[in-house]
Amino acid sequence: MTVATTRPAVLADKDTAAIYRKITWKLIPFLCLCYLAAYLDRINIGLAKLQMASDLSLSETAFGLGAGLFFVGYILFEVPSNLILQRVGAKIWIARIMITWGLLSTATLLVQTPMQFYIVRFLLGAAEAGFLPGVLFYLTKWFPSWRRSRIIALFMIGLPLSSLIGGPLSGWIMGNFHEVYGLRGWQWLFLLEGIPSVLLGVMTFWLLPNSVESASWLSEDEKQAVKRELATDEGEAKGGKHRLRDGLLNIRVVMLGGSTFPFC
Repeated sequence: MTVATTRPAVLADKDTAAIYRKITWKLIPFLCLCYLAAYLDRINIGLAKLQMASDLSLSETAFGLGAGLFFVGYILFEVPSNLILQRVGAKIWIARIMITWGLLSTATLLVQTPMQFYIVRFLLGAAEAGFLPGVLFYLTKWFPSWRRSRIIALFMIGLPLSSLIGGPLSGWIMGNFHEVYGLRGWQWLFLLEGIPSVLLGVMTFWLLPNSVESASWLSEDEKQAVKRELATDEGEAKGGKHRLRDGLLNIRVVMLGGSTFPFC
């Protein structure tokens, strides 16, 4: 009588669930923190206006134009950014996005004229372009569609957290650091909220694997289990070609766009 000593090729459901809990804890808290930093760097301009507009003699029109140019850069570079992400890998490109936007956000403290303000805001939008869709694309390489909605919801917690933290934190910085070492409160705001993005970008190189295969914290059995689920999901998702109009007229897409419009 022969006794089997090898482990079964297919892991039980409870084992697979444990694998995905491990992946979730390894990826989502860090990505959520990155999203929080991204949104802080996006919304702090509105709070900086309290001091910045008068210091730089910016009119309401000039300030509004500068703030809006962020989204021009964001829209123009979002698709190219994600095309590059697919070529070079998530770890390198998401790190590049975060480091670049952190440096540009910090550089806002050097602005002295309206034109400099316009340029920095446009470049900041271009630098940050692709982060959110890039992360969502990255998650498709780890989680099959039937697990993804919960994971994306956990990741998106960074958005309300940034709104909750951003106002009090920015107000505290501007109130307590005003004129420290000769810098105005709004200059300290961009400095102290921009540097964390740079640091998180550097940390991405160590904390964010490019793929399941490169995750050193997964065993070979665990990697195979995840790849089987992803392969099954990909097979089920294959279908006919779709037109752009199909997506734009899809009621779910319209509802999602409407729900996120107030945050723009």
